[in-house]
Amino acid sequence: MDPNEPAAAERLSRITTLWTLVNQAHGNAPTSEGNAQRRLMEHYGGAVHRYLLGTLRHPDAADELFQEFALRFIRGDFKNANPERGRFRDYVKTALFHLIADYRRRQKARPQALKRGVNDPAAPAPGLAESEQAFLESWREQLMDRTWRALSQFETETGLPYHTTLRCRTDQPLLSSAELAEQLGACLGKSYGIDAARQALHRAREKFTELLVCEVEASLEHASRDRLEQELTDLGLMAYCRQAVEKRDS
Repeated sequence: MDPNEPAAAERLSRITTLWTLVNQAHGNAPTSEGNAQRRLMEHYGGAVHRYLLGTLRHPDAADELFQEFALRFIRGDFKNANPERGRFRDYVKTALFHLIADYRRRQKARPQALKRGVNDPAAPAPGLAESEQAFLESWREQLMDRTWRALSQFETETGLPYHTTLRCRTDQPLLSSAELAEQLGACLGKSYGIDAARQALHRAREKFTELLVCEVEASLEHASRDRLEQELTDLGLMAYCRQAVEKRDS
């Protein structure tokens, strides 16, 4: 599921609304800690729903657990999450694993009506290693999605066509340099030579990796260089982002 789609955007917007309602109901003014948790949920809620949908393979069940997760989050069930004691995504992952396990236990406890003509057993629940990998992939996809949005915003603010250039290459990876130059010219309304197109693509990729590293770092909250590199490695992004990481220290 694409977190840019209207339905997903609506789900994420509910989280902000729920935060406001909870604070009003309890007479609590938002704190810096609460705002930080809210921002994290808004940023990475798409990864949560994507994982639930991929694991449960049932949209209604995924929506139900997504809302339950959001309510537990804003209720303060994760108030002991501390960046010094672990990564934020580890808290999210553990909470989701427990949430899904509880859901499956409830489902098994319910009497199930027999359906005629259905002889195939339900797909088995994924093992721990498979669940870990699925969650990691969802988290990585969410970081990439946020990076694309950041690149688009950068293009809007600066007028540098990095998002347009990289999107053109990504959507049509088999284009030759000459074809890429032609496509860019058509999209941007100006003439592009082959060398100019190649240079634009190079700079766009550099900016994308720079923004991606920033997104990963933000998910760690005040990460050290070693911690940032380990997270990029765990996400399978270190080879792609190595130059951007090294550039930060130069």
